[in-house]
Amino acid sequence: MATPIKTTVTRTVKPLLSLRPEEARRRVLNLYKLWIRQVPFIVEDYDIPKGKEELREKIRSEFLKNAHVKDIRTIDMLVIKGQMELKEVVERWKNKGSLMYYFRDTVQPKPNDFMSKFLSGHDP
Repeated sequence: MATPIKTTVTRTVKPLLSLRPEEARRRVLNLYKLWIRQVPFIVEDYDIPKGKEELREKIRSEFLKNAHVKDIRTIDMLVIKGQMELKEVVERWKNKGSLMYYFRDTVQPKPNDFMSKFLSGHDP
């Protein structure tokens, strides 16, 4: 009885944008700079109840959420999504509610019991 031959198949994947990690890093930094440059226009155009510093901090935190990603293709995909998101914001295709959705974790929850509603001034 013959033993089965084990073959190892390696698959090469084509890069999306970047060929090296340094190139991917440069693309991320360029996207970050583009977002930061748009902050004054975003605050003015959308009339959101957040200041420029709060918006810059939120952009920074959104970028830092993916700081652990090391795969170049994944980084490129995130950069592409970030560019699409920026284009939506700049072209005003995104409405104010969609933009404020990024700040959902900073909203105080509404009171749900009688005493909390009474003390906060809500109708029971």
